[in-house]
Amino acid sequence: MYYRILQLLIATGLFLSLWIVIPAPIFSLLPLGVAVPEISPVLMILNGITLLLTFFYTSHKIAFRIMLFATVMSLALTSWPLLQLPHAAKQAKASMQSALGSDYLAKVPAAVQKQFRPHPFSLLDVIRQIPLTSIRQDLDIPFAQPEGQILTLNVYRPTQVGIYPAVVIVYGGAWQRGSPSSNAQFSQYLAARGYVVWAISYRHAPRYPFPAQIEDLRSALTFLKNHASKYETDPNRLALMGRSAGGHLAMLAAYEPQAIPLRAVVSYYGPIDLAKGYYDPPNPDPINVKSVLETLIGGNPEQLPEAYKRASPSSYVQPSLPPTLLVYGGQDHLVQAKFGQRMGQKLRSVGNTAVMIDIPWAEHAFDAIFSGLSNQFALYYTERF
Repeated sequence: MYYRILQLLIATGLFLSLWIVIPAPIFSLLPLGVAVPEISPVLMILNGITLLLTFFYTSHKIAFRIMLFATVMSLALTSWPLLQLPHAAKQAKASMQSALGSDYLAKVPAAVQKQFRPHPFSLLDVIRQIPLTSIRQDLDIPFAQPEGQILTLNVYRPTQVGIYPAVVIVYGGAWQRGSPSSNAQFSQYLAARGYVVWAISYRHAPRYPFPAQIEDLRSALTFLKNHASKYETDPNRLALMGRSAGGHLAMLAAYEPQAIPLRAVVSYYGPIDLAKGYYDPPNPDPINVKSVLETLIGGNPEQLPEAYKRASPSSYVQPSLPPTLLVYGGQDHLVQAKFGQRMGQKLRSVGNTAVMIDIPWAEHAFDAIFSGLSNQFALYYTERF
């Protein structure tokens, strides 16, 4: 019985650990590729316990050696993200200081700094989850009705009545799915730290191809301006943030010529240049990038070159854009990190402030695991930005 249980533990540990280095070949396996690196510190502990248990099995030398090898491999794989953490933190710190100044934190009030996460990673928070405190929520507020479809938003506010800076959050989902309640823990976290968070919705492809999505984001921003006082929002202290497709829309709204004044824009793994992304898809390609882009735009870049250009944030880079934070996973197999790196360089080349945070072990949508390793890392730098 002991042998069978040990076999099961070793096999399970090795199967899960392999997803740290093996990318998901199909969409249905992507959750494993996303989640395993995020819980790798816990898996590392469990693999360590399994390794100790293996030494109690001495009945068969060959079986012992095989089990020992498998367990050591699992332990090494789950240690890999944490081993990369110091270097990643060093690079992120350098990127922040290069863009914002070596003394940028001196400009942040002490009361605000006290609420920051003290470290890029806490094992305790992986185990117990990042604590969330009380806030006020107003859900499912209708803000527009294009073509008869009611669009809603959620507003998350601090518990104390006041006037606060705001963050407009745009969800991801390949422009085809999602809701304002996506990543609600992040919205609650920000609201507890003195922001009014406006989590908006937009029409989805394929029923509504581009530019319906950016039109809806503009409508949400207009609604915010008209109802700012009701929801205790300072319209002069406004930032946009999005994930994946939402990051793409946030950058478009921030960079387009008629954009409203913004203090900052944050893109978590958002597409940058849609035509280049079409012709240079990831390998493997679990979501079928070309199909997703064709669904959004209505065709391929050869058929609709101008539409792809209009839909690409990189097309709107010019001087005097809002400061930009770009956060990408080094193992992203939907939106490759190299596109974020190029965008950061392009923004800086014309005098804009741009910070690029590269999380080398992370897959796309890493922050779906709110208390995971990568989201803790990203959250540490995002709130400082």
